Amino acid sequence: MPPKPEPLAPHPDLSDYYARSEERSAFVRDIFDETAPWYEWMIAIPSFGTGFRYRSDALARHGWRAGVRLLDLATGTGVVARAALESTGGKGNVIGVDPSLGMLLEARNGPMRDRLVEATGTALPFRDGSFDMISVGFAMRHFGDLRAAFEEMRRVLVPGGTLLVLEITPPRSRIARGALGLYMGKIVPLLTRLRTGSPEAARLMRYYWDTTLHCVPPEVILGALADAGFQAPRRDVELAVFSEYNARA
Repeated sequence: MPPKPEPLAPHPDLSDYYARSEERSAFVRDIFDETAPWYEWMIAIPSFGTGFRYRSDALARHGWRAGVRLLDLATGTGVVARAALESTGGKGNVIGVDPSLGMLLEARNGPMRDRLVEATGTALPFRDGSFDMISVGFAMRHFGDLRAAFEEMRRVLVPGGTLLVLEITPPRSRIARGALGLYMGKIVPLLTRLRTGSPEAARLMRYYWDTTLHCVPPEVILGALADAGFQAPRRDVELAVFSEYNARA
């Protein structure tokens, strides 16, 4: 039996937030629990409120439609899942999964109320081939092991099913990257603190940018998808910084 590959973290350990790799998952779960009441307002700031429409359009571009069984992984408060439901008049077959109980409690206030499951991306409580499509909306950076997560996603997809991972990728230009970093890493956390009064909410938005800035490059993500058994992994780019990783099981 070949040796099990080393875990592939989406970014190096970030000592400003936790001391060791083993502490990452608890830190991520706790900070999302703490900030759940403000989360949707927080994530609307970077996109000037256009994020919901972008998520809906991205799903449609990659095959979402009524009749498709969709698993929205790391669903948070259910933003991507709701975009899917609304685009099909509430008739879509959508399940949302997240490890943060605080986020799921917020998601229960909307149309995802009876469609939510508390679980991690590496231990999904579903049978093989349960879904036609999986979406991950701007949360891949929070998985502890990309290879293990991608393997589990492929397991619960039907053969030929679609995986769609939405992420922000920093621009290659130093000037553009610096400008985006000023906005995402400084201005957005400041606005968040002023609006919410929560230091943890501001800290989450700083963490959002730090994980984006230090995320492994696109070629590593595409390689991890291929290693997990996905077919034809590719990255489509929208508006220079929005990466849409997609592949077939």
